[in-house]
Amino acid sequence: MHRIVIVGAGYAGMAAAMNLAGRVRGRDDVRITLVNASARFTERLRLHQVAAGEQLADRRLPDLLRGTGITLEIGWVTAVDAAAHSVRVDDARVLEYDTLVYALGGVADTSTPGVADHAYVLDSDQDAQLLSARLRDAGTVVVCGSGLTGVEAAAEIATRHPAARVTLLGRSEPGAEIGPRARAYLQRSLTGMGVAFRSGASITKVLPDGVELATGEVVPSGATLWTAGVRVSPLAAAAGLTTDSHGRIVTDEFLRSVSHPDVYAVGDAAAIRQSYGMMHGTCQSGMPTGVAAARSIARAIDGRPLKAFRFGYLHTPISLGRDDAVIQFAHRDHTPGRFVLTGRLATWYKETVSSAPWPTFGRLFSSPAIGVLGWRR
Repeated sequence: MHRIVIVGAGYAGMAAAMNLAGRVRGRDDVRITLVNASARFTERLRLHQVAAGEQLADRRLPDLLRGTGITLEIGWVTAVDAAAHSVRVDDARVLEYDTLVYALGGVADTSTPGVADHAYVLDSDQDAQLLSARLRDAGTVVVCGSGLTGVEAAAEIATRHPAARVTLLGRSEPGAEIGPRARAYLQRSLTGMGVAFRSGASITKVLPDGVELATGEVVPSGATLWTAGVRVSPLAAAAGLTTDSHGRIVTDEFLRSVSHPDVYAVGDAAAIRQSYGMMHGTCQSGMPTGVAAARSIARAIDGRPLKAFRFGYLHTPISLGRDDAVIQFAHRDHTPGRFVLTGRLATWYKETVSSAPWPTFGRLFSSPAIGVLGWRR
């Protein structure tokens, strides 16, 4: 019996589990166990909508996994013992593995003083619900972090709570990752919905009623959302796996740990180098890493040679509330391309992207030779 344990049921972990289950379907010598802290699938792509007050479908992992043969274990992964080939869950259960897929993604970096005590984050549905409840009474909202999560959250809050005064603070200007035309459209949209944004803002502390900047200025806030920075679980480094300076598992071209080849790393938890440089974590890149890991594991079990993982980015889709969006199409290395979509067509495109995981998960199980973007794997 070849025991495969997958820790983390986010986009990358679910893609790995569903695709691998499809590849070994009908075999009685392979057992797949998926471990996750909650029985609910967290739609991280949509948490800004929940925070603004929208109710999403309650997607349960047991329902998504029904008929796949995957065993689901609900609980927190508290330790990985790479030498003993085991995972400890809730400090009470020990799961032994022959192959481990490490898919414990990133969470908000709350190390800045005051963040853990006075700011909201978007790591889970529960986090988003807490902010949603606070927004009913908050007259001023400060979103810390001008990256894509911060932009989407600020726009969503502003459109659903038009009476609130929303400020977006960050070191860079909103839309710094996209091209000039797309960036100009994004900033005009934010201004039109009443979002004030400030770049070059170095945040030193979050207070109960404001955000302190390096200049000493305090920006008043009735509710503060923190989207400035991500960290990964320290479990991989504690297990003795080779990690980079951010704590991500360093992988080879097949997504195996360079120090422990029986461990595969996917999604935000992996430091994966491509010809253009190091990949950065997004759902867009996370799901293909899960599929590629599943392919490598299935081939290894069968004694077939592995195939190197290759990935190129396609786009940067950004929602601006429910009725507007901007899509920056990208080169393979994620630098901005020539083509940009805005307005209604972009809104439809972004909604299609956000809804894509559900049919994709089913397709990965029923047709495991088909990759996330439709190419044969």
